[in-house]
Amino acid sequence: MDHAGVDRQSIDKLVREFYARVRNDERLGPIFDREISSDWKPHLEKMTDFWCSVILKSGDYHGRPVPAHTKLQGVTEADFEIWQALFATTAAELFAPDTAAVFVARAERIAKSLRLAMFFRLGPPDVGQRHPGDGAL
Repeated sequence: MDHAGVDRQSIDKLVREFYARVRNDERLGPIFDREISSDWKPHLEKMTDFWCSVILKSGDYHGRPVPAHTKLQGVTEADFEIWQALFATTAAELFAPDTAAVFVARAERIAKSLRLAMFFRLGPPDVGQRHPGDGAL
């Protein structure tokens, strides 16, 4: 990606605009407010570091997003659709179409990883159960 016009300042603006929308969303707002409470500044700074690392390869982010998200209560898979739509709209408003598309593509991959971590669990195998095609009669 050509990073022309994309720097820490523009990413910080994306993060702040996006999370303002999240906070105002009737579904996502309460989820984030339960977790973050009243002091959003550290979260916004951490998310700016995260997106600078994702887009600019800055290495500023040193967190662990999967454990941070798997501990959240009340999140459903459908919430990711809301999150992605808000993010895509915000990126489209702030960046040129090609640049916004890069942000959105990365966000979609991140959301997919988080969804898998949060909602896809392999249970123990069914001992003694026969499955079609396993050679048992």
